[in-house]
Amino acid sequence: MLVRDIMRTPAVAIPPATTLADAYRTMQEKHIRHLPVLDGDRLVGVITDRDLRLATSALSATPFAADRRVADVMRMNPFTADPLDPVEDAARTMRERKIGCLPVSDGGRIVGIVTGLDLLDALMKMTGVDKPSGRLEVRLPDHPGELARLTAFLAARHLNIHSVLSYPESPEATRMVLRIGSIETRLLAVDLRRAGFDVVWPPEKPWPR
Repeated sequence: MLVRDIMRTPAVAIPPATTLADAYRTMQEKHIRHLPVLDGDRLVGVITDRDLRLATSALSATPFAADRRVADVMRMNPFTADPLDPVEDAARTMRERKIGCLPVSDGGRIVGIVTGLDLLDALMKMTGVDKPSGRLEVRLPDHPGELARLTAFLAARHLNIHSVLSYPESPEATRMVLRIGSIETRLLAVDLRRAGFDVVWPPEKPWPR
């Protein structure tokens, strides 16, 4: 999945001379929390609802008046994403830089914006949780052929795999999180354990009531 698949387009943007009050009004009307700031077609900054609250708060040492310009408050030289960037690269940038959005630039022109909520929506699609399905989590030895053995087990039971995610748990083991076309995952987990698989979810014992 690429940034272009999840970005909001066109991005709602404002010029640097916009007042803080007008910027806040735009956010409220459009139900958004991030605004790229464009000087003509050139991206010069980003302002968020948090920036506005902090700038105008009475608790601030020098609170800004509502008629001050966005240029006085905006974050300059913002990070951007390319439409062809993988969504996981965008997520890593936002996490490492502790920012809530990335304007999307194509050839120097802003064509969209990606926010943290967009990345959560992407995660839901990538994991298949937005479709009726069951969840399996299996710990596999980090050896060639282990994933093939697991998928062959599921294929033999005519179960469709909606999504597969993996992450290294240790140098010796990999966690596999699968969404499959069945809600009978507890019964399936019993068969998997009998076949020698280390099933993490669903748990072997039912949850206490």
